[in-house]
Amino acid sequence: MERPARLLLLLSELRVRNAAYDVSLSRCLLTWKRRVSSPMYHPFRPSVSHVVSVSEIIAVREEDEEESSRTTNSGSWKKIQEGEGKDCGQAFTVFYVERCRQHRWRNSEVTFTCPDVALCQHWVSSIRELLATIASRPKRLLVYINPYGGKRQGKRIYDQKVAPLFARAGISTDVIVTEYANHARDHLRTEAELKKFDGVVCVGGDGMFSEIVHGLIWRTQIDGGVDLNCPDETLLPCALRIGIIPAGSTDCICFATVGANDPVTSALHIIVGDSQPMDVCSVHHNNTFLRYSVSLLGYGFYGDVLTDSERKRWMGPARYDFSGVKMFLNHHYYEGIVSYLPARGTLGTPRDTARCLSGCLVCQHNGQLLSERAEKYEMDEVSESESDSEWRTIRGKFLAINAASMSCACPRSPKGLSPAAHLADGTTDLILVRKCSRFNFLRHLLRHTSKDDQFDMTFVEVHRVRRFRFTPRYCQSDSDLELDLQENGKRQIFSQICRDHPACGCAPAYSSWNCDGEILTHTAIDVRVHCQLIKLFARGIEEPAVFEDLTNPCAI
Repeated sequence: MERPARLLLLLSELRVRNAAYDVSLSRCLLTWKRRVSSPMYHPFRPSVSHVVSVSEIIAVREEDEEESSRTTNSGSWKKIQEGEGKDCGQAFTVFYVERCRQHRWRNSEVTFTCPDVALCQHWVSSIRELLATIASRPKRLLVYINPYGGKRQGKRIYDQKVAPLFARAGISTDVIVTEYANHARDHLRTEAELKKFDGVVCVGGDGMFSEIVHGLIWRTQIDGGVDLNCPDETLLPCALRIGIIPAGSTDCICFATVGANDPVTSALHIIVGDSQPMDVCSVHHNNTFLRYSVSLLGYGFYGDVLTDSERKRWMGPARYDFSGVKMFLNHHYYEGIVSYLPARGTLGTPRDTARCLSGCLVCQHNGQLLSERAEKYEMDEVSESESDSEWRTIRGKFLAINAASMSCACPRSPKGLSPAAHLADGTTDLILVRKCSRFNFLRHLLRHTSKDDQFDMTFVEVHRVRRFRFTPRYCQSDSDLELDLQENGKRQIFSQICRDHPACGCAPAYSSWNCDGEILTHTAIDVRVHCQLIKLFARGIEEPAVFEDLTNPCAI
């Protein structure tokens, strides 16, 4: 029973405002519990106790007790203190993470008053020594700010909400305000001295995050001698973590990895040094690299919505709603062939009710399994693409073909396109929506906002895959994934005439791929999932039970 007591580094009676507290510090927890003078006089007064994980302490600051009393204590306490000037000691303030509703974090603080200067300095030095032992915390960050994204509030958000927190935590930053599209990507590729930094932070939306991902992965592969144009190459994981400060029109990545689109919450995750691995999909065409994807690859409906909305940028964010309604009414379908490698031997299915949360066991198990398989392939010199017997093929007419590497949840769709998709299990959920009536397609879309199973429809099928290929029915000659076009002939000729003269009312033969909000220039693509290729300053979405019981250090 005495074992927990031996783990305590410090135990003192300190004051918070005008109340006495028993304050203890261990290697895991900082605890302060209000002392009750006599239970005989206050038998029903509850014992006020607070517990903070040391890993979630932002900083500690030593200050004069008189100065702290002017800012934090009540007037009555000031009068008492003036009368007891000879007993005036020292105080220190602890800044820590406090959890709020809807997965938001905020910077909270508590000031402890010590009876003497020596004890105060001992507490401050002890806490600082513990914080210095946390190796995962960043000390220097490279920050890119997009001043034009969203409502053009990126620089203001960083200067007012994020920079003061970084300064308080002792993090030095090199800040670059981007001046043109792909500025951050190009700077990471060529100019950035990455060895000087512990992480890269982007202030913006999903587009800005995509720039960082492309620049960082490209730099890592070139430095490692990896051929980016070969889809069978195993990519090297990036050493630096990426932080996202949401300041764009869409912040789906932040919402899926943290649970809230809040700049302060994201900044605090960066400060405490959280780490969340994430899968990345490489997209190739004819052995030519096109793009990376971390959230959604969409062909058909979502590709058409993006293509149409790009012509209406003058409408602002409303263009997505307008184009969505327009494409739903057009109701175009597209013929093609989907080939995929199913995920075998892994935990979880796309129809699971459990979500990917912080400390996800599915991601841990599957990540380890795929790592062992990769070592086996490397030793046997056998590429997984050569296992032709594993490939599955589906032909048909599709309203939408979607590959979700995460849930793609957002405030409008809290469940997302694939609620059970995982962030770091080395797979993507391939969702095929076959040709159906407008009414049925509307039912499918509406289920994204409800609790019903959106895959429980006869015209919808979902597969958890580690690689897939798509070739359109009327294949352009620049694709090496040729279809069986025996009955092409006149039909392809007349199809081309209809595409050149859309007034005839015929459906277009091709859609476009929506790759994380960017339009791909090719329709025939080869997509491969790279397990845990990047890491974010995040920890996944926490369950409420994880942070309700803070007295258990194992749960933190």
